[in-house]
Amino acid sequence: QAPVIESGGGLVQAGGSLRLSCAASGRTFSMYNMGWFRQAPGKVREFVAAVSWSGESTYYADSVKGRFTISRDGAKNTLYLQMNSLKPEDTAVYYCAADRSSWVNCRADLYEYWGQGTQVTVSS
Repeated sequence: QAPVIESGGGLVQAGGSLRLSCAASGRTFSMYNMGWFRQAPGKVREFVAAVSWSGESTYYADSVKGRFTISRDGAKNTLYLQMNSLKPEDTAVYYCAADRSSWVNCRADLYEYWGQGTQVTVSS
């Protein structure tokens, strides 16, 4: 079983909203920085957003800044990605990942634990 499990994906019209969740499975990630990545068909996996282990620092890709919000609930051991004003180019499989580095990374290869992804499809 994957160490983190994503949910909340689906089909939405352009301009709509979705909230993705990422729940830890079998371990706690309270001391891990957490990130969201996405991969569209035929494209490389790209950084979307990340949050520090404390929740105090957040980082976003320019393409989602102002539209997406990353947050975490330590008590529930859950990571969220609120996605507003969705565009067709946001269509991808979205992955949650955990990283125990001392600083927040935007490189996928530096993240240690990954979920299996959740599909987000935005229709025009």
